[in-house]
Amino acid sequence: MSKSLFKHLHHIAIIASDYQRSKQFYHQILGFPIIHEAYRDARDSYKLDLRVDEYSQIELFSFPHPPARPSTPEACGLRHLAFTVEDVDAVVSYLKHSGVECEPIRVDEFTGRRFTFFKDPDGLPLEIYETNSAL
Repeated sequence: MSKSLFKHLHHIAIIASDYQRSKQFYHQILGFPIIHEAYRDARDSYKLDLRVDEYSQIELFSFPHPPARPSTPEACGLRHLAFTVEDVDAVVSYLKHSGVECEPIRVDEFTGRRFTFFKDPDGLPLEIYETNSAL
């Protein structure tokens, strides 16, 4: 089949241990606009939809007593989420000013693009990947 079955990434679901802290991080610090927020009484759970771009969103959930994320970076499963940015230096500066610790900026050995990692309040690894670096 030459045509892809899939058009775009629709959403990424994240379960937070502290819903209000993660809501503040993703909405206020990272700047993702709120699409919709709902409390689901039957599940004692919040669901917050945040706009990433015209095609994708983050679904932020809370659940009572979620299990911890495995800490091994090379564990099987989802490794990290990556977001494109125009200027890694500017985003790192903003994040550090907002109290978010970032790893040193690196260069992708295959693409020549600059990137770095930081973590959300639950330790979920997030990457910023620069789109305007020279190849």
